[in-house]
Amino acid sequence: MIFSKAGFGGAVADFESAVVARDTKRSGKAFVRLQETFGQAKEAELLDGGPRLAAVLEHVPAGPRAVVAVLVGACVERGADAERCAPDVLTGLRVALEDAVAFAEAWEATGGGAFPVPDDGEPGEEIVERTGFDAAVGWWTLRQWEMAAVAMLNHRAVRAGADDLRGGLLHLLTAVEQASGTEFRCLAYALLVLDDEPLVALHRTSGTGYALRFSGIGDTFQLHTLLADALIGGGHVAGHAPSPHEVAVCRETPGQVDTVGSFDLTAPDGGRLWNEGSPFDIPVVDGVRLLVLDEPSYRRSWPAGRFFPGMRGDLILERALEPEETERWFAHVSPAKEVTG
Repeated sequence: MIFSKAGFGGAVADFESAVVARDTKRSGKAFVRLQETFGQAKEAELLDGGPRLAAVLEHVPAGPRAVVAVLVGACVERGADAERCAPDVLTGLRVALEDAVAFAEAWEATGGGAFPVPDDGEPGEEIVERTGFDAAVGWWTLRQWEMAAVAMLNHRAVRAGADDLRGGLLHLLTAVEQASGTEFRCLAYALLVLDDEPLVALHRTSGTGYALRFSGIGDTFQLHTLLADALIGGGHVAGHAPSPHEVAVCRETPGQVDTVGSFDLTAPDGGRLWNEGSPFDIPVVDGVRLLVLDEPSYRRSWPAGRFFPGMRGDLILERALEPEETERWFAHVSPAKEVTG
């Protein structure tokens, strides 16, 4: 496939060959052109360019590597093959996280103090002297790697292919967050997204239970709305049902729309599960996530929608549980604890 040398496709080809040849001067010029021409790139250039840039990521110098990863992510958001691009982007993320952990250790070993807040440039000389260049760049570019990785993890096939990696990435991210006091919520939640995940929901007031299955749900706000639609909207339990529009934006329709909570979400031990959390927070009992639905203790509203606008979410009701089965699940459940403070 031949592209104009003046356009994004030509910049990709120049950058690719210069990086492989380790031609620093030429790759630097092509790097600038990549950023200048991306906004005018044609669809075919994006579909071709994303995987080609991903394939050379490991050869790109540490400084500009994260920017190239962001460009790969932008190509994927506009149609490039996420499965082809993801392995190299997630490998780059792992390296950046490892370097950021090393940064945290070096920062503490050289006097500690408040973590520096990365700016748009490169880390300054004083910071590099304290921690080393690669470690400093790892911390400095982590937001960019977050953007690139989330673009990959929006895709279910990528999440499935990265199952063996996600736990390790999350472990590294947790170490960085704890050391720095900085939250990388989008990346953390993307790494926690579950697919084809069974869920048992027990409705305490009616004493009924339901087997459900969900995929691609980024936060518990989104899960809450879809649960209310399946159970209240489906006529299984009483309560406030969300509108079709509120439900649609939690699946795949763009945008947000105000909604009102239908339940208090409760863990089997009686503790509250907050909407701000992730469905991953729902405890597993006998191999299945178990959630108790209580009557709402106060009126709460929020914008219904998807935490990850590029990720399709879904929840299906498989069946209502038989009374004996429901009783067995309720045997694991404690009364709801009073929330204080």
